[in-house]
Amino acid sequence: MHNAFWDHLKDQLSATPPDFSCALELLKEIKEILLSLLLPRQSRLRSEIEEALAAELLEQKAAHGALNVRLLSKYVLDTMTLLCAPVRDEAVQNLENITDPVRLLRGIFQVLGLMKMDMVNYTIQSLQPHLQEHSIQHERATFQELLNKQPSLLDHTTKWLTQAAADLTTPLPACADASDSTPVACSSPNEAANSPEPLSPTMVLSQGFLNLLLWDPENEEFPETLLMDRTRLQELESQLHRLTILASVLLVASSFSGSVLFGSPQFVDKLKRITKDLMEEFDSRPEEAMQTVSEQVSQEIHQSLKNMGLAALSSDNTASLIGQLQSIAKKENCVRSVIDQRIHLFLKCCLVLGVQRSLLDLPGGLTVIEAELAELGQKFVSLTHHNQKVFGPYYTEILKTLIPPAQTSETEVESL
Repeated sequence: MHNAFWDHLKDQLSATPPDFSCALELLKEIKEILLSLLLPRQSRLRSEIEEALAAELLEQKAAHGALNVRLLSKYVLDTMTLLCAPVRDEAVQNLENITDPVRLLRGIFQVLGLMKMDMVNYTIQSLQPHLQEHSIQHERATFQELLNKQPSLLDHTTKWLTQAAADLTTPLPACADASDSTPVACSSPNEAANSPEPLSPTMVLSQGFLNLLLWDPENEEFPETLLMDRTRLQELESQLHRLTILASVLLVASSFSGSVLFGSPQFVDKLKRITKDLMEEFDSRPEEAMQTVSEQVSQEIHQSLKNMGLAALSSDNTASLIGQLQSIAKKENCVRSVIDQRIHLFLKCCLVLGVQRSLLDLPGGLTVIEAELAELGQKFVSLTHHNQKVFGPYYTEILKTLIPPAQTSETEVESL
């Protein structure tokens, strides 16, 4: 309600004799809000509210100048104490200290508005599992109707999962060293490549989801079960690409900054801003973007070392720093390749273990982008989890043909 209403209410209650027309209007609305906050089982409290705030009774009292606004406000506060969520306890208690009747009614109305939002949020949370289940069943039924009309509708999905199974049984190629001065070893973080474990439905499906983040735009055989999610997957792929560049820049910078300087959150945040500001340019002109990044990062390291009274970089180290940063523009750059592999490994762990557990043991070079990885991981897991809920039965049947029965259990297949 606008300020004018409260000013008018104050004038009415201060008049001689008092005018209760605005107060009656407000009490009627307060009653409706209180009733809307009740659960079906609270029938006794509903009857009490309807009796205490009955419009006809209040109008009769107002007509005889006997409407006790303060007493009614006290009743409303007591009722709010019974109905409010714990987070609103303090706000309701604070209202009890207000003596001015208009300020009290205004405070009551404001807190009731918050309580209404609490109830809306509670209702949404309560309905969410049912809405999600309905969405899953509807999407699956719609797809089944299409599949009945077009039996070949799962061909690309089958090929996608077949490739994922093949990837898990084929060792990953080693990263080619791009520079002798690269400060990171070029071994793959995926130790399983050298001693592959027996295939399982979960492993194959996780690998398939990861492969979607590396999808060749020229490949038109995108899995049919994920066509509706393709745009979102492309956005995640772009986000992953930018995080790879960001982490690569920070990893190279850390080797020249020293632990004291790089241990400063403000310094790391400044390097992040420098890199992120040029990400859009990187997509179209990677060499030019990395040249600018390398110059700005070098200047920031030089100035920060000077400000902290630490030894400045030599001319050779400065040239090496700039050179290594500029080489990140190349797709085959070793630092970039290793970081990319490690982010994919993190996402794979997210699919198997969950995001929070995966964040507890981040691969080297990724701790500085933990917050960004958490966001990426959560989006990826949410998308794949919903897709798996919808199309799990189809994936199960396909995977039964790809994985020998001896390598998997019936329980794991059915769990999809």
